[in-house]
Amino acid sequence: MAEEKIELEIVTPAKLLFSGEADMVVVPGGEGDFGMLPGHAPMLSTVRAGTIDIYDGDKVTAQVFVEGGFAEVTDERCTVLVEKAMMVADIDKAAAEKRLSEAKIAQSADGDHVDGLNTAEVDAAEAMVAATG
Repeated sequence: MAEEKIELEIVTPAKLLFSGEADMVVVPGGEGDFGMLPGHAPMLSTVRAGTIDIYDGDKVTAQVFVEGGFAEVTDERCTVLVEKAMMVADIDKAAAEKRLSEAKIAQSADGDHVDGLNTAEVDAAEAMVAATG
């Protein structure tokens, strides 16, 4: 009998970034990270900026950085539609840190900004820096 896997597709407006099978997938949901195994109950979720971990067995075999979107989960498939995505291995740490610095400067210069709340750009830049380890 074939081992059960979950089909995963990560799609941006520009391209299909990832399509493959996994034993488990962990997605940065809008209300917290959630994991999917084959047979998962159907659901829809928002996706926040962060890293999707793709597992083969008990090891993470691929990581994809995503910036906001939606995930649709069925018992055998997970489709993640996001604004921007890239493989974590392709992130330039120095560029990510520069992006974060610039986002914080822009946030502090915004007279309408509410103190204590980050802009979406700061949140995305922080998640990108965190993805680089």
